[in-house]
Amino acid sequence: MTKIGEFYQSADWKSEKHVPVIECPDGVKANENFQVTVSIGKEIAHPNTTEHHIRWIQLFFKPEGEKFIAQVGNFEFSAHGESAAGANEGGVHTHHTVTATIKITKPGILVASSLCNIHGLWENARGIALT
Repeated sequence: MTKIGEFYQSADWKSEKHVPVIECPDGVKANENFQVTVSIGKEIAHPNTTEHHIRWIQLFFKPEGEKFIAQVGNFEFSAHGESAAGANEGGVHTHHTVTATIKITKPGILVASSLCNIHGLWENARGIALT
């Protein structure tokens, strides 16, 4: 049986333009808000055109010692320069970067996934500690 996890790709985000980059503090205080930014193409720009773009980013958190992961957010990007005048002639392009404000009660792992309309599913993870 094929599982969706088999379709996710990962790599070093410094050399691959599709990998979600998770930026946040290495450690935070329990129950205090902090920001997590997820972007695509931090070192190597990802195109943002009608033909080639990031459709969505999802952010999850897996608390240490717990079985299940929680979805923090699902962020869709809908404007890629489409227009009745033609591809890339539209007046608006959304950019594939999101920031979520969250708080945690346990250390754990942040997991980000994204979908490129041409190159499929990508993922990355980052641990976060309590201070």
